[in-house]
Amino acid sequence: MISLLLLVFFLQLAIYIINTIGASTIDNLLWLLYLRSPFPISKDARKNSELKRDVVQLKREMNATSSQDEFAKWAKLRRRHDKAMDEYEAMNRSLNSRKTSFQFSIKTARWLSTTGLRFFLQFYYTKTPVFELPAGWFPYPVEWILSFPRAPLGSVSNQVWGSACAAAITLVGDMIVAALQRGGQTTGNKQAQAVPAGDKTK
Repeated sequence: MISLLLLVFFLQLAIYIINTIGASTIDNLLWLLYLRSPFPISKDARKNSELKRDVVQLKREMNATSSQDEFAKWAKLRRRHDKAMDEYEAMNRSLNSRKTSFQFSIKTARWLSTTGLRFFLQFYYTKTPVFELPAGWFPYPVEWILSFPRAPLGSVSNQVWGSACAAAITLVGDMIVAALQRGGQTTGNKQAQAVPAGDKTK
C-alpha cells in the first residue's frame, strides 16, 4: 500500500498538473477522446459531422445556382438544405446537452479525486505523522510548527507536508518552464544569426 508521504506528494503533483494545463483544456480533450471511443455516441458524432458537411455543400450549391434562372433546381436545393440544417441543429443540441452532462461528471470526479481527497486526507490523518524528525535536531518552536495542527510533537504533519510538496512542485515546475523558454529563445536567436547577410538586404 502506498505510504501517506507518497500519496500526498502525488496528489499535489496531480493538482499542479491540472492547474498548469487547465481544467477546461483537459475537459475538452477527454470529450474528444470520448467521441472517438467505441461507445454509441461516436456514431452520433460522425453523423453530426456528415450533416455539417452536407449543409455546407448544399449551401455552396445554392449560392452557385440562380434563384431566378434555375428556380426549380434552387428550390429543390433549398428544401434539402433546410432539412439537413434542421437535422444538424437537432443533433447538435443533443450532443451539446450530452457534452454538458459529461463535463459535469468529469468536474465532479476531478474534484473528488483531487481537492476532495486532499480534504479527506487532511481530516482523516490529522493526527498521523507523515514521518518523524530526528530527536533534538530542531528547537521546540520549529517542531511545533512542523507538527501543526495535531500531529505528535517531533513529527511532520500531513498539512505541513502537503504545503511543502505544493511549494516544491511549483518551484521546480516554474524552473522547468523558464528553462524551456530560454532554450526556445536561444534556438530562435541562433536561427536568426544563421540567416546569410545577402538575404537580410533583400
